[in-house]
Amino acid sequence: MSNANNTKKAVATNPENLLEVRHLKKYFPIRSTFIRRIIGNVKAVDDISFTIKRGTTMGLVGESGCGKSTAGRTLLRLYPKTEGEVYFNGKDIFKLSKSELRKFRPKIQIIFQDPYSSLSPRLPVGEIIGEAVREHNIVPPEEFDDYITRVMKACGLQEYHKDRYPHEFSGGQRQRICIARALALNPEFIVCDEPVSALDVSIQAQIINLLKSLQKQFNLTYLFISHDLSVVEHISDTVGVMYLGSMVEFAPTEKVFANPLHPYTKALFSAIPVPDPDFKMKRIILEGSIPSPANPPSGCKFHTRCKECMEICKTVDPALKEIEPGHFCACHLYDVIKAVSDKKDSETSPTDK
Repeated sequence: MSNANNTKKAVATNPENLLEVRHLKKYFPIRSTFIRRIIGNVKAVDDISFTIKRGTTMGLVGESGCGKSTAGRTLLRLYPKTEGEVYFNGKDIFKLSKSELRKFRPKIQIIFQDPYSSLSPRLPVGEIIGEAVREHNIVPPEEFDDYITRVMKACGLQEYHKDRYPHEFSGGQRQRICIARALALNPEFIVCDEPVSALDVSIQAQIINLLKSLQKQFNLTYLFISHDLSVVEHISDTVGVMYLGSMVEFAPTEKVFANPLHPYTKALFSAIPVPDPDFKMKRIILEGSIPSPANPPSGCKFHTRCKECMEICKTVDPALKEIEPGHFCACHLYDVIKAVSDKKDSETSPTDK
């Protein structure tokens, strides 16, 4: 009996994957203003699953408010989960005790979107980068100064920058400080939460190239959250597309960009600007506004804006299925196509008489 229970508790994880997210949910309660009673939930992340292999980058894309940043922060335990599991090196992050989590923290880091507000204006750069290094005893005290210098130089900063304050730096340099602060803890996994969206286009390329260079040098694994699809195509190995808290498509980058399957993904990709004045892009215009995550539509959440909408879409929530090898999509359209294909195959196949 005990063996059977142990078998149920044991969860098999693929050793190739650094991170495995399974059915993760994060709901924020809505409270009435008068008696503070919970009257509903904002379903910011609503049952998403994905994996990230070691040393690779997964891009997470979608419209503003779709739950990308909440997903990234929840899987780092910056927010408590509502449901689901997050396995890092085969261990469930949410089952770690406080002491275990403290030891584990340096391995998982985040680079925030806004380099202006994510740095303390009262601390010099050397202290900003080294504060957590000292707290977690990453290096012995006698090696501390040299270690911070090495980390800063790896991120394109100079040693004399240590004594300066954040307000003395440009946006691109501040983001390098944020990257150095994360890198200093010798992490394995970094959530990049729109790290270039607040920067000029010319600086964006420098930061993206820096992130790619550091990934090769230190064998880092990234979750790269962005709404800029051209940046995601450049840096990512796999791409997940979110809509209203749900994952609607997940595949290797080249497959998603060469052959987007979900109607929402097709609409997103049709909006990518092309640097050719003579090229006529066939834009897919989505009608209507995004439904509220506090009151999402029944069935497929995208059906209220989808031109391919069928009756089943209005009542049945589609599961994320493998449509082609490695390419997952949550859409009833492919169930219908498969059913028609199977029917044709059965009609054309020879029958025994």
